[in-house]
Amino acid sequence: MSDTNANRPVLALSGGVGGAKLALGLYRILPPDTLTIVANTGDDFAHLGLAISPDLDTLLYTLSGNDNPELGWGRRGETWTFMAALEALGGDTWFRLGDGDLATHIERTRRLSAGETLSSITDDFRRRLGIAARLLPMSDDPVRTRLHTPANSTGGWLDFQDYFVRLRCEPVIDRLEFAGAADARPHPEFLAAIADPNLRAIVICPSNPFISIDPILAVPGVRAALRACAAPVVAVSPIIGGKAVKGPTAKMMHELGLPVDAAAVAHHYRDFLDLYIADEEDAAAVADLDIPVVLARTLMQSLADREVLARTVLAAADRARK
Repeated sequence: MSDTNANRPVLALSGGVGGAKLALGLYRILPPDTLTIVANTGDDFAHLGLAISPDLDTLLYTLSGNDNPELGWGRRGETWTFMAALEALGGDTWFRLGDGDLATHIERTRRLSAGETLSSITDDFRRRLGIAARLLPMSDDPVRTRLHTPANSTGGWLDFQDYFVRLRCEPVIDRLEFAGAADARPHPEFLAAIADPNLRAIVICPSNPFISIDPILAVPGVRAALRACAAPVVAVSPIIGGKAVKGPTAKMMHELGLPVDAAAVAHHYRDFLDLYIADEEDAAAVADLDIPVVLARTLMQSLADREVLARTVLAAADRARK
């Protein structure tokens, strides 16, 4: 890659754990102040009176080296005194909050109640944790992901965390909605990043398309801005060999009537996608796509894997740029 490209800004869209892996790879290989990461906030919810932002926190902990490699979520070296005490009192313990993680939620809730925006609080948190990249919520306005289950399942609408954590993604779903999206405003720095004439690439991290990326796309103006963007928009497949690396992506695709393969994800982004990165195992599945495809090893098991994939994505974007 040329020195000129190396200093150009990169924008990444990410959900939680899977997206954070590639976000970390990008962060480690780029000049840190050139990277902006926009996080899904459709997972956000109020629990025990606290404002919780799971995807933002996963990115904060991952980029600062405070993530928990054993659990795959939460803070490294976590303790659980609060949860044990809460359980002893008969409290609600289905959503686990570690002692260190609890501090994040308490401070966020205090500052939101005092009138600060989510983006301002997140920016302060990332600076205090030593993160040089910009980290933005998709919007300061609330957007909440909800999933509908047909009558032969639990029936009716479920809030995301009820589905994802309390019910362990077990209910069958047939559609999703993003409550509040129609009235939400994209963060102005998000739209400015997309419109930056010097932008090197937009990277859609390998997050669940339906519950991690679609809430971002549902905010008015975002999808149109991606279509109009001069820089290449590159997505990395979250599907490898017809399976999701983690989470309910494959299960959801099946229940929504979609083929469980890498090509289906590319089609999901087809109106704005310029380039697709699929796993080498999926060469046959993506052979007939009508957009350029780069095959790579997309399974990120180590820190080196994250960096290698990040370099592959950016090199492919540089070649795709006209």
